[in-house]
Amino acid sequence: MIFPAAATEAEYKAIGQSDLLPGVAQLCQHLGLPVTQIEPFAEGSLPVFAIGQSLVLKLFPPVYGDELAVEAGVMQALEGRLSLPTPALEAAGVFGGWGYVLMERMHGMTLRRAWPHLSTVERERLGRQLGVALAELHALAPPELTPMEGLPFAGPYLEPRDWTSFVAEQRAKCVVRQKSKGLEERWLAQIPSFLDSADLTLEKPSLLHTEFMDTHVLVSQQTGDWQLSGLFDFEPAMQGAPEYDFVAFGVFISRGEAAVFRAMTEGYAYPAGDLDGLPNRVMAYTLLHVYSNVPWYLREVPAGEVTSFEELARVWFGNGKR
Repeated sequence: MIFPAAATEAEYKAIGQSDLLPGVAQLCQHLGLPVTQIEPFAEGSLPVFAIGQSLVLKLFPPVYGDELAVEAGVMQALEGRLSLPTPALEAAGVFGGWGYVLMERMHGMTLRRAWPHLSTVERERLGRQLGVALAELHALAPPELTPMEGLPFAGPYLEPRDWTSFVAEQRAKCVVRQKSKGLEERWLAQIPSFLDSADLTLEKPSLLHTEFMDTHVLVSQQTGDWQLSGLFDFEPAMQGAPEYDFVAFGVFISRGEAAVFRAMTEGYAYPAGDLDGLPNRVMAYTLLHVYSNVPWYLREVPAGEVTSFEELARVWFGNGKR
């Protein structure tokens, strides 16, 4: 067996990176790549390995095999289309029962690591540039996906197929989900009425990254200035409302810095007439996001003495203007 069995989540979680290295070496030989320069990355929901200085190999166990088509399809759709660099797709396929994507390696430091070293002016400048890139991404048509023989395939189109149904399904389980994460009752009781008040209508779905956050954006320092140098990790991509992508930006990049969030919306050219309702829309999608965990977000971005989702929305996703 080239790679360990991983047909279930339990089997996959029992696998360590060292268990994968022999299979990675065989895959590299199969692809004509050097086997002496394989280095695993410490972070990531899926196994990722640097192959020398110029390539990255990402593995997809069978239990998550349907995500391979999404990663490869979105990566191809974005290549050379954004002002923010994204990795070029070198190869994608199936080997030893596991899927793989071989991509160009992006260089730099994660925005999370760099953020404490940035001045206020630099943070706003990068926030504005990220807004431009996010608008460029949302302007692209969601790509048609290609199946990989031997792996699960959810279909040729990004999920969800019906945004209204997706929102309804997420709303139906929202309170239970947040309760399971440990959200206090004083917040749980407000969720139904807050979601009822939010305008979540959508005319046309956009291509979404869904995790447009500090750990997926790379920066580098050139001649004293910090520059954006990469955006990666596309297997969670979806299609839907643009504001859904503002959630991760607000919680994990601007982190309550209103000027940075405002700079992002300016770079994005978000319609001025819709700005007043934007905080509540993003807050609603924060609750409805497939990875939503409000107690964790409150630890990441403490909100002081706020007592309502409307107030929390202004702290996390407001533009600082009253």
